[in-house]
Amino acid sequence: MTIVARHYEKAVVPKLMEELGVKHPLAVPRVQKVVVSSGVGRAREDPKLLEEVSATLAQITGQKPKITLARKAIASFKLRQGTPIGLMVTLRGKRMADFLQRLIHVVLPRTRDFKGLSSAGFDEQGNYSLGVREQIVFPEISADKIASLHGLEITMETTAKSPAEGKALLLALGFPFKKEES
Repeated sequence: MTIVARHYEKAVVPKLMEELGVKHPLAVPRVQKVVVSSGVGRAREDPKLLEEVSATLAQITGQKPKITLARKAIASFKLRQGTPIGLMVTLRGKRMADFLQRLIHVVLPRTRDFKGLSSAGFDEQGNYSLGVREQIVFPEISADKIASLHGLEITMETTAKSPAEGKALLLALGFPFKKEES
């Protein structure tokens, strides 16, 4: 059992049961999956970029990324249907817990000028998305060995029913949100 899973079981579940007024431990919100993605629209000009970003995502997540293709052609973007435009990895279980552990305790503190996460990243269902500007904040990536910097989008899908429940879950897990000014 990973540190995040143990922390969720021992500390988060009892705290959220009391805070949210939930009677059964299985009704407490939890993170179902984490999706890490990166757009590679520049891959039209530089085909090696797709391979480089794919290797970076595989290094960060421990899983081979899936290539996402354009669904339709958009002439103004010089985009054809079926052109590779992104990469994504879906993490569940132990890999997800390990990734969340590194994200909370290593990556976010290493981010330059980090003042906390914004609460604006929640959707209506309580899922949370955040962007990372450079992949070099991950400890697996050596800054000397990369040719170009690219950003990542990280989405945490939860079983929460509202943004307030989702935020309570992520706060209890240890995500550093900005203090809200009233």
